[in-house]
Amino acid sequence: MAHLNQLLENEVFMAFTSYATIILTKMMFMSTATAFYRLKRKVFANPEDYAAFGKEENAKKYLQTDDRVERVRRAHLNDLENIVPFLGIGLLYSLSGPDLSTALLHFRLFVGARIYHTIAYLTPFPQPNRGLAFFVGFGVTFSMAYRLLKSRLYL
Repeated sequence: MAHLNQLLENEVFMAFTSYATIILTKMMFMSTATAFYRLKRKVFANPEDYAAFGKEENAKKYLQTDDRVERVRRAHLNDLENIVPFLGIGLLYSLSGPDLSTALLHFRLFVGARIYHTIAYLTPFPQPNRGLAFFVGFGVTFSMAYRLLKSRLYL
């Protein structure tokens, strides 16, 4: 129990858990956004999903792709590709004893970049908006990994 209390008293770890919760909630929103657009536009990926809309041949028209649905799906996939590494590296980084202000800068930049990336993807904003947001988030995760390896590498 003493170890858990130490972890809960670690300000960097608690900051990480706060920002991880925000970014995971945003990622959960993307799942519901995809479902919303599929239902709104009656665009489904699987036969069992469109079966309620009619008999076999009539219902097949709902088995298609839609630009808006695909845009939301791609934004969600991009989240998965970037948020998962952030969570793993960020957890290790937060437990490695970094300076609180430096850790907060990393966490805030990442979360802000991912939220902006989603807005830029869904709106859509012209490039390089989305690309810059991606590279900020990627750079933050890389920076944490570099700092972690530089200070805690045992080979």
